[in-house]
Amino acid sequence: MAAYTNFHVLLHVASFASLLLTSCLALELETVPATFVFGDSLVDAGNNNYIRTIAKANFRPYGIDFPGGVGSTGRFYNGRTIVDIIGEEMGLKDYIPPYLAPTTVGDVVLRGVNYASGGAGILNDTGAIYGPITMDVQLDNFASTRDYIISTVNMNDSSMASSKNLLGKAVFFILMGSNDFIVNYFSPVPSIPRMTISPEMFVDLMVSRFRSQLTRLYEMDARKIVVANVGPVGCIPFERALNGGSCRDSMNNAALLFNKKLKSLIMELNSNLVQSKFVYADVYNMFSHFLDNYQSYGFENYTTSCCKTLPGQFRGLLPCNPISEVCSNRSKYVFWDEAHPTDAVNVIFAKKLLDGDSKDMYPMNLRQLYHA
Repeated sequence: MAAYTNFHVLLHVASFASLLLTSCLALELETVPATFVFGDSLVDAGNNNYIRTIAKANFRPYGIDFPGGVGSTGRFYNGRTIVDIIGEEMGLKDYIPPYLAPTTVGDVVLRGVNYASGGAGILNDTGAIYGPITMDVQLDNFASTRDYIISTVNMNDSSMASSKNLLGKAVFFILMGSNDFIVNYFSPVPSIPRMTISPEMFVDLMVSRFRSQLTRLYEMDARKIVVANVGPVGCIPFERALNGGSCRDSMNNAALLFNKKLKSLIMELNSNLVQSKFVYADVYNMFSHFLDNYQSYGFENYTTSCCKTLPGQFRGLLPCNPISEVCSNRSKYVFWDEAHPTDAVNVIFAKKLLDGDSKDMYPMNLRQLYHA
């Protein structure tokens, strides 16, 4: 009889623990909406660890400053991505996991998923030499996540209504387009044929494809969508190393042309897609202002990379590798490697995305969008 009673006690305890876990999850989802991330190496949280690609960052010295001494995670930084930092600021207990990680299953996806892949672009042929997960495939992967959410979520309503509620409150973060210029149109690698069309035609091609992709995301129940524009890609250490230490103006001008048309696209989508809240994140403006005033932020070097693979002005020409020399004070460097900022810079830009004014975030900032 005692064994029978103890069994029922344990059963009730287990049931209560399960109910408590579910309640905590529901509370967290209500407090911090789910976040779904699409993009390239600037926000890749480790998806490239699981695919055949030469674009990987799952080795030292990448991750040298990642919290908890975890080390290299597949992030292309010395520490966290900008999305990681935003999550911390919003109170998330865990970082948004990469879609391809074997642990990104079950209720974990209700908090959000990261689909980004280093080397990816808006156009499907961008970064083909690296073999990344293209934007179109990232959307396919989200479609699979959405199918799971529809089939499992039930909050005292029909599954379809519940999933629409979850996805409608979720924030979708997209940072894509830099590689379309860096490794596609302006590629210095002889094995990659340059586009023979004009910059204007190339930008129109990007915007047309992006319109279809953003519309598809909306059709899959996304409503709060942050779209970051392309930063001053002509000023990354890689381009400076190729251009005698100076920014490559032709690349920056092409990025500005794209950004102008992208902002018009965002306004168009907000007007035409019912209940949509597209937000334009002006990363170009943020980064340009930062580079012009880097010393006032406490930085000392803004032209070369902290992680040095080659000497002198060529130090930003190649990615980090296990034998690269790393600067001792990463907080004084703007760039970690040939193309990615340091963790210290990401902290600054995460705050701009969260609380920036209309010059940085239009028509609202990220914190306002989370609570909209």
